[in-house]
Amino acid sequence: MLRDSTVVAKIPSELGRRAGKVAPSSLDGVEGVTGDEAASPGPEAARPVLSESQAMEIALAEAALAPAHGDVPVGAVVLDAGGRVLARRHNERELAGDPTAHAELLALRDASAGFVGWRLLGARVVSTLEPCPMCAGALVAARVARVVYAARDPKAGACGSLMNLCSDPRLNHSVEVVSGVMGEEASAQLRAFFAERRSR
Repeated sequence: MLRDSTVVAKIPSELGRRAGKVAPSSLDGVEGVTGDEAASPGPEAARPVLSESQAMEIALAEAALAPAHGDVPVGAVVLDAGGRVLARRHNERELAGDPTAHAELLALRDASAGFVGWRLLGARVVSTLEPCPMCAGALVAARVARVVYAARDPKAGACGSLMNLCSDPRLNHSVEVVSGVMGEEASAQLRAFFAERRSR
C-alpha cells in the first residue's frame, strides 16, 4: 500500500543526500516518455506507466553511471503494480565502502520509503544483472511480485543460474522470474567494464 499519492520516482539515499550526488531521476530518452512526464515525479497519476523493457532502458542508464566511481555497471528499477517508477539505483559498493550496496538493495530501500510498512506487494524489480543470493533474498523478504533481469550471472546468480531463491518452496514467498530482457545490451556493458579494468 502506498503511503500517499506523492511517491517520487527516485528517493535519494542518505548517502546521496550527504554526498550531494543524487542519481538522475529523469526518464528522458526512454521511448514513449516525454520530457514533461519524465520530469514530474509528483502524484501517481502524473507518473508515466512503463513497460518492463522501458524500465530496463532506465536500469541500463543507471548502470552506466556506476563505473564513474569504480563500481560494476549494474542498475535496478522498482516499478509499482501499475508500472510506475518508485526507485532507480546503480551499484555503489566502491563509492559507499558498503558490501551490501548492490543496485537492487538500494532501489528496494528507496522504494519502501513510499510504502506503508516494508512489504512491496505487487512491485516489480527490473535489474540489468541476475540478482545474487543477498539480493534475491531481499526480493523474497520484501514480498516483491516479479523480478526481470537482463544478463545471467553464472558465478553468483540466485534467480536460476546457481540456484533459484525466488521459487524455493521452503520459503514463505515466491517471486516470479523473467530473464533475458535486453540481455545482450547488459552483457556488453559488463564486458566493456571488465575489459577496461583488465587493460590497466
